[in-house]
Amino acid sequence: MQPFAPVDVSWTENDTLRRAQWRSENNSAPPRRIVTADDTLSADAAYRIASQGGAILWRGDYQNGRQLLHALTRRVHEKMAAKRQRKPGDTAVASALDEFNQHRMRQSQRSRLLNSVLVELDADARIALRRAPDVADACRAAIGATDQPFLLSVRALLGIVGAHEWRKKGVPVAGLPQPIHVHYGVFSPVRGEYIDLILRAPLPSRDLAFDIGTGSGVLAALLAQRGVAKVIATDQDPRALACARENLEQQGHADKVELQQVDMFPDGTAPLIVCNPPWLPAKPTTPIERAIYDPDNRMLLAFLNGVRRHLADRGEAWLIMSDLAVLLGLRTPTFLQEAIDAAGLTVLGKMDARPTHPKSTDVSDPLHKARRAEVTSLWRLGHRAM
Repeated sequence: MQPFAPVDVSWTENDTLRRAQWRSENNSAPPRRIVTADDTLSADAAYRIASQGGAILWRGDYQNGRQLLHALTRRVHEKMAAKRQRKPGDTAVASALDEFNQHRMRQSQRSRLLNSVLVELDADARIALRRAPDVADACRAAIGATDQPFLLSVRALLGIVGAHEWRKKGVPVAGLPQPIHVHYGVFSPVRGEYIDLILRAPLPSRDLAFDIGTGSGVLAALLAQRGVAKVIATDQDPRALACARENLEQQGHADKVELQQVDMFPDGTAPLIVCNPPWLPAKPTTPIERAIYDPDNRMLLAFLNGVRRHLADRGEAWLIMSDLAVLLGLRTPTFLQEAIDAAGLTVLGKMDARPTHPKSTDVSDPLHKARRAEVTSLWRLGHRAM
């Protein structure tokens, strides 16, 4: 199911039954209880409603609604911090895996509470509140056309607007003449270390390459920029393919790259196959997290177990993978090498890069210790001699 699929929702307002569509990025069920509120609602009262499973449909000044969300965010952080400090008799040092699991649980709880402040938009994606911005273009870019009034969480709306601004601005990428413009719901190429690895790795051929799970199209564009005559880039997500198509046109490589909506590999073989799968074997909670979390290593193992059939003789498969999962205890140190061996592949070479993204230096990040030690690698894989 595509994100933001409409679901009917109803609530009572001024003794009148109201109806609209409910839209959420992860297609979560609509709130069971919706109360309307305006500028008189305090952050403490909003926290009580949210913590009891209710949702707040904002009817006051739009900017005051944003301030309420900021205040609610502070309350949530304070309550979670106090809860962690109240754990009695817990003197054992938490493992990296424990820290990760607790971090994900806190993220889920925080998201549920902060998504409880809602706003209503009309069929043209406009907000009938004082000082409300024009968000119609941003909503259409993320959700598509709308023909009925709908409810969104204010937090989701701010994410949509922010993503739309980033899409217009673009993300500069080393090796490319133009920025990459990322659509809503498509992972942004903000981590420069794996880009640098793609730029430095010696090409085994410039005739043909497959880019598996192309996303924004950034790796396909880099391969074309490096002189690969033809790239076939695949993805299952129509949003990703639309994003990649736009970027490849802007980079001047639309004639070199063929986009296909398929699961993993296109037909045939290639002397170079590139894949940057999600790095962490955990369950995503939103569509965008599918670029980060790979439940049970499904995409990683599908790539390794399938690449041999699509890799030309003396060709190379480039697997871009971080060791963060190992550092967090989500994989054993030998997991990847054992999976490579089981797939009938051999390691031809390996290039490493240290992290340069902001989280690697953010000491307030619960996963900072692992992120600081993280290494991103480009594994050059080939057929194992039988």
